[in-house]
Amino acid sequence: MELIVMLITVIFIYVYRKNPGNTPYKYFTETVSTVYDKYAPYSYKVVKEKAKELGQDYTFKQYIVQVILFGGVAAAIAFLYFYSVLWAIAYAIAAIIAVPYVNYLRYKRIYNEYIFEEVQIYCTNVIMEFNTSQSFVKSLEGVRDSGILEEPILSDVKTMIDMSYANGTIDEALKFMNDKYPYYMVKNMHQLFLQITNEGAKDSGESLENMMQDIDMLVEGVYRDKMDRAAFYKKFVIYGLALYLLVMFMQFLLGQSSYITMVNLWYIQIILHAILLINSYFLLNGTKFYNEDIGAE
Repeated sequence: MELIVMLITVIFIYVYRKNPGNTPYKYFTETVSTVYDKYAPYSYKVVKEKAKELGQDYTFKQYIVQVILFGGVAAAIAFLYFYSVLWAIAYAIAAIIAVPYVNYLRYKRIYNEYIFEEVQIYCTNVIMEFNTSQSFVKSLEGVRDSGILEEPILSDVKTMIDMSYANGTIDEALKFMNDKYPYYMVKNMHQLFLQITNEGAKDSGESLENMMQDIDMLVEGVYRDKMDRAAFYKKFVIYGLALYLLVMFMQFLLGQSSYITMVNLWYIQIILHAILLINSYFLLNGTKFYNEDIGAE
């Protein structure tokens, strides 16, 4: 422990002397930001930037609290299992390493919710524009020029317009959008417009009105599912954390001294590590499920 404290002190002095005009905190944050911009996956950058634009990004202090919480809980649980400082530190480091992945899942959920809202706006406004223009491409142009869409949907709508004019049909443009945003409302709406355009369907107003109602019902179902999943996830996390603490019940039954003696056996340690790892995978997998795509197939 003394060696770790000395190492941290040496690093602090080195950073301070190397950058006398800057605080170590500023130097550290700038270095982390530079490394992140260079090596972070593009998709991670996209979802993090969108979360920042929406005001849902964590501040540096919130990140620190999250790191301390993850590391502290992991260290406490590992120590209860093994009564070993080394294993407590090892599991704390592993938990801290998992923090970026957990945050990525959260950013992805925020981004998917944003995309779903934009797709909903795209669908409903194309239908309303069609009631006026009676042309799918003109409807796309009206939505494009209305200023209600944001990126990346706006650029995709522009691409659809260019593809429609270049090909003389809307088939390829619809396929492009269906493949990029595989939502039920998108596929169903595009299929309806394809029938109207190719077959010259009459009384399209009633069909489009029914489509608007279907979209409203789908959106309502998606947001109801979102609230249900959020409530279930809270219970899931509490249950997952409670599973870690079953070792306390085991110690109560055996007695602490007997438990410590038993923990020194190598095969008992393997079993305990397996319990920790399986339960951790259980929690991470549940977190991934909770943050899956919103409204998609």
